[in-house]
Amino acid sequence: MSGDWQDWVGRSETREDVITSGGLARFKATLNIGADTNSDTDAAIVPDGFHWCLCRPDIATEALGADGHPPLGGFMPPLPFPRRMWAASDVEFLAPLRPNMAVQRRSTIEAITPKSGQSGDMVFVTLVHETRSGENVHMRERQSIVYRDHPSAPTPLPSVSDAPPPGAWDWHETIVPDPPLLFRYSALMFNTHRIHYDLPYAQEVEGYPGLVVHGPLTASLLLKLCATKLGDNRLKQFSYRAKAPLYADQMLHLCGRLQGDALTLAAFGADGREAISATACL
Repeated sequence: MSGDWQDWVGRSETREDVITSGGLARFKATLNIGADTNSDTDAAIVPDGFHWCLCRPDIATEALGADGHPPLGGFMPPLPFPRRMWAASDVEFLAPLRPNMAVQRRSTIEAITPKSGQSGDMVFVTLVHETRSGENVHMRERQSIVYRDHPSAPTPLPSVSDAPPPGAWDWHETIVPDPPLLFRYSALMFNTHRIHYDLPYAQEVEGYPGLVVHGPLTASLLLKLCATKLGDNRLKQFSYRAKAPLYADQMLHLCGRLQGDALTLAAFGADGREAISATACL
């Protein structure tokens, strides 16, 4: 693999945003948070995971790349790989966000790591994000993004299994993420990656069998599961790893178990494979 992108290590950028009542209401509506309650206190809660919708890049439409993403070579290194995926995040929740709060997110490139595997060459970019309001730090996150080439052959759609997810779980909920859900979440994140809403592009260019469910959307659904079972903003830490893609219009199993202050969480696809593994602590 050729290319030296180490000059990008240590680069930082800072973005600003405001937690508006409208944006917060749309996030809750998208994930059906509070849909079964009429509590007046719901409006004061900023759910865990909402921070992924804040301080998003606002590049002009005409400057977007063919995949819908901002082109590489600005803040991010000019990697020669057309396919990208949010591979993992480790989040430390230090203080809850609040409505109408002005926030800043400082992002720093911590590492750029080339690797080779059965699927070919790839590069992992590790980012460290810090979200704060004034002097108060609300969360720190280490995010991994993987860049790779298009597959040599299209990926088949996973089969459907009637078997329950493997393992013993205290919690088990199901959802079928449909295209409207993916579209709404893309809008919330100002994310124009075409694999989430453009089916011909997802199939014919990137080789996916269907629209791809966002990794942070699935992570947000797991965080919603925790909030439903334990209460809002209870987590101190949350980590997730994407193991395999999930696709629109297929059953998604959200599972969790609690042992003391530690949680084990997972998202399983329609065929029973573990697509996301996660841990959290109170």
